[in-house]
Amino acid sequence: MIEVNKVVKRYVTGEIDFTALKGVNLAISKGEFTAIMGPSGSGKSTFMNILGCLDRMDSGKYILNGEDVSNLTDNELARVRNKEIGFVFQAFNLLPRMTILENVELPMVYAGVPHKERRERALSALSKVALSDRVKHRPNEISGGQKQRVAIARAIVNKPNVIMADEPTGNLDTKSSTEIMKIFEDLNKEGATIIMVTHELDIAEHAKRIVKFRDGEIISDETVRR
Repeated sequence: MIEVNKVVKRYVTGEIDFTALKGVNLAISKGEFTAIMGPSGSGKSTFMNILGCLDRMDSGKYILNGEDVSNLTDNELARVRNKEIGFVFQAFNLLPRMTILENVELPMVYAGVPHKERRERALSALSKVALSDRVKHRPNEISGGQKQRVAIARAIVNKPNVIMADEPTGNLDTKSSTEIMKIFEDLNKEGATIIMVTHELDIAEHAKRIVKFRDGEIISDETVRR
């Protein structure tokens, strides 16, 4: 599903030359649930941005679902993002003037899915995250945990090959965090490939594999034992 080889990412600002990723190698198979951990500045967020085709590497190779995306144009990367990847962010990134249903439909608008099919798929995704009774609400009318469930529904509605979650429980209380992780676990049991960045070990342990970064390098890659 995902294979990165010798990925290097540098940031140059004025006289500061910082190497965020120092030749990272990693392979993630279809159906895996992988957590990426590490302290601030370790490179984990930079790595996630590259995996999500939101940022470019300076050197190395990245194969996503059989396609070499290392040197694609911006438009080609946008196509890959919309087709292959579903994103879940800490800040939810919902549009406040749209209803919950409209927010979930949005990725399908960009993908050119017909209106009737958009509506059916959005309602199905909201049912999967137990929000069928909130479809006409707007984001300011629901809780933080419910907002993140909307974000998950939006992430899965285009049937992506991989779901990428960046600190998905960072703004949530313990109860809501547990509910969100249960949804991710259920999606993974159904076959979804999930990659999640988190700094919380108890959240990471919901995954099946934990990859830890430090100073731009992978320092451990372990299977979660239950």
